[in-house]
Amino acid sequence: MDELGALKLDKTSFSITTVSALSDDKGYWLAQSPYERLRAVETLRTLNYGVRQSTARLQRVLEVTQRS
Repeated sequence: MDELGALKLDKTSFSITTVSALSDDKGYWLAQSPYERLRAVETLRTLNYGVRQSTARLQRVLEVTQRS
């Protein structure tokens, strides 16, 4: 991801709120297109797990049992 290297944390912007304070996060994301939402999810997943691990597939496990 090319844009991943461009992401930086703005350390000058910081605020403290209470848990009960209302935010407009839900409204913001509902206003975004489905493509933009998926793009944000992929960016967060890559930041969390890294590039290689986010593209890895799930391991498939097959177990054979005898029914009684």
